[in-house]
Amino acid sequence: MKTFKVIIIGTVQGVFFRKFVKDNADKLGVKGFVRNLEDGNLEIIVEGKDKEVLELIELCKKGPAHSNIKDIKINEMSHQGFDSFKVSNL
Repeated sequence: MKTFKVIIIGTVQGVFFRKFVKDNADKLGVKGFVRNLEDGNLEIIVEGKDKEVLELIELCKKGPAHSNIKDIKINEMSHQGFDSFKVSNL
């Protein structure tokens, strides 16, 4: 099991990025949340089996059609114990 905090920098708000992450997280069976940040970036906390977590991060490096990703920051965290994957607001 792995838990990561992922910050995605670029044009990531207003392009359905949170829905993209949620849909893929549900398909992969990982837990956590995704939310927009006040600075215009996106934060994802994802935890689950190593393979699925890393697959979600790889998908997020590409993003949905109209996103423009400039940088991604990935930091491993301690296990959080989420029971589902949610989309959060600011």
